[in-house]
Amino acid sequence: MTVLAIVLGLLAVWLVFTFNKLVGLKNQVLNAFRQIDVQLKRRHDLIPNLVNAVKGEMKFEKETLERVIQARAAAVNAGQGGNMNEVLAKEGMLTQALGKLFALTENYPNLKSIEVVRTLMEELRTTENQIGFSRQFYNDIVTRFNIQQQVFPTNMFAAMLGFQPAALWELPADSAERNVPKVDLTV
Repeated sequence: MTVLAIVLGLLAVWLVFTFNKLVGLKNQVLNAFRQIDVQLKRRHDLIPNLVNAVKGEMKFEKETLERVIQARAAAVNAGQGGNMNEVLAKEGMLTQALGKLFALTENYPNLKSIEVVRTLMEELRTTENQIGFSRQFYNDIVTRFNIQQQVFPTNMFAAMLGFQPAALWELPADSAERNVPKVDLTV
């Protein structure tokens, strides 16, 4: 009887420790996602200013500007119901549209000479870098959280305690970002 009480006591202590560790990791995952969200909001706020600044010079690239505007609108509205997969997909589309805009601005020397455009482009590039670092940190925390749920013996109790694996921030399978860039140095 005493041995059984000791075993049950140890199991209870282990469950409390495991539950608390999983709660801590889950909160770190949520915090990491909120950090990405802050950077995404900054990006969303910079885009209209940049589009307005380049609109006059990029008359012939109206389609690209419209794609950026549409992708931004979709990204801003994504995830309203907490659907992270929608956020990932819409932000991926916005990243692709911005990449095309960045590439096209290189073809317009007049844009490079406009101080407002240069400043906005630099702020947006900095924000894109911060988003990349935030995504990496998020994926690191998600991986720790998911591993903790999958290792024995925690895997037997994690679902019963209400924990579910978190989704990694990944590129969509059909993303243009997966394509290898072509470099031609024969010029």
